[in-house]
Amino acid sequence: MNKKKSEINFGTDGWRGLLDKEVNPANIARVAQAFSIYLIKSNKDKDNLSVAIGYDGRSQSKEFATLFARVLSGNNIKAYLSEKTGPTPVVSYFVKNKRLNAGVMITASHNPPEYNGIKFKSSYGGPFLTEQTHKVESYINADLVQVSEDYITQSDLRNIYYANLERIIDFDLIKESGVYPLIDSMAGAGQQVIETALDNHGIAAKTIFKLPETDFAGRLAEPLPQNLKPLADELQKGDYSLGLATDGDADRLGVMLETGEWLSAQETILLLADYLVNTKKLSGHIAKTSSVTDKLNIFASDKRKIINVQVGFKYLCEEMLKDNVLFAAEESGGFGYSFHIPDRDGLLSGLLFVEMLAASGYKKLSELVAAKRKEYGEIFYDRIDAHYTSDNRVALLPALAKAPPESIAGYKVTGLQEFLSSRNVINGLKLQLEGDSRWLLLRSSETEPMVRLYAEGNSKKEVADILLQAQKLIFIH
Repeated sequence: MNKKKSEINFGTDGWRGLLDKEVNPANIARVAQAFSIYLIKSNKDKDNLSVAIGYDGRSQSKEFATLFARVLSGNNIKAYLSEKTGPTPVVSYFVKNKRLNAGVMITASHNPPEYNGIKFKSSYGGPFLTEQTHKVESYINADLVQVSEDYITQSDLRNIYYANLERIIDFDLIKESGVYPLIDSMAGAGQQVIETALDNHGIAAKTIFKLPETDFAGRLAEPLPQNLKPLADELQKGDYSLGLATDGDADRLGVMLETGEWLSAQETILLLADYLVNTKKLSGHIAKTSSVTDKLNIFASDKRKIINVQVGFKYLCEEMLKDNVLFAAEESGGFGYSFHIPDRDGLLSGLLFVEMLAASGYKKLSELVAAKRKEYGEIFYDRIDAHYTSDNRVALLPALAKAPPESIAGYKVTGLQEFLSSRNVINGLKLQLEGDSRWLLLRSSETEPMVRLYAEGNSKKEVADILLQAQKLIFIH
């Protein structure tokens, strides 16, 4: 199995790559062995190690999960192997609730069907932090031990997850409201989890693309408007209250109005934060990635900080572990909660959205959104992925940080926040501009010829002007 070892490079959320070429039985076994060694070396109680293993509906996911479990078992590590396809948040919660050492999810999340991979979950029920991932990677060329099935237990990971939803969600409120959600599981691992949780209380809901398919029914399983035409079309046909969509492994959420109109992730985040703080009256800080709207500063108080971190949910997880963070949000639709797990959960987020609409007294999401836009104003935001082939891409942002511009598009630069990569190099730079909710974020990719530009302003024109100036800025350096 180790005769010809191809390179395995771990990313921020585990490992993913092309099926067969990179993600194949030989490499799955190598990763599983490295993972086993990491667990054995990093835990004092080496004789009672235990791991939960889940998998999505991609090609070979079940087989890879079984192989991973057999390698763990060969290392005398107990493996709770999911009986069926399931969502990533279910694995994360099972790990936390059962106090296991770790979790593994076979998935490539929202990547195209020709990809697969592995997400690592730590004992706290959230993503591995950078140093943990690096340690696993350091053992990647270790020799494989004998595989076995002695320590494998086929397990239903979902029951305790459903029980936790009962603790969190006010199903009686939803039932009384008559809110009727339409859910698009995008032929991914989310399946009918939201619908089942509601149906258990006699609440009507409908799910489309509820069975996992290896090709996600011909779509990219990422809840973005360009991928959600089937959801928009069905919303326009029926008398629904709102639309929800979960990605390939159901840890991210997209939301649509009942009209079929997309609700941006930025507005989704603002509405969730408002609901948790002002309606549910929950305490705790709000953590957000640097690309999320600064309108969240509205919720700052003597007792509540608004924390900005580098793009990537693991950085939000770090904040959730060290501080009382009520709500953590990223621009790509990943949301975490202090009362659940320090990880993304598209399923719980969807149910909270249904509960929010029920609590508002409105029957349609468009009515609630209109009311909140009057209260908070509109969000004007955009991003550009600028193709950047110059050799100085990695040096670009450190140079800008040393000599930042005095203004962008006529707006004075009033603050500068630097974000560091795992190699301690500046790969993110956020320029605060004069006024409220006005900023520019630049992020340079370490692996692709790309510089990502994000901006928020007080009108579409402002945002366009800021992004135009930003492009000029990076290309003259």
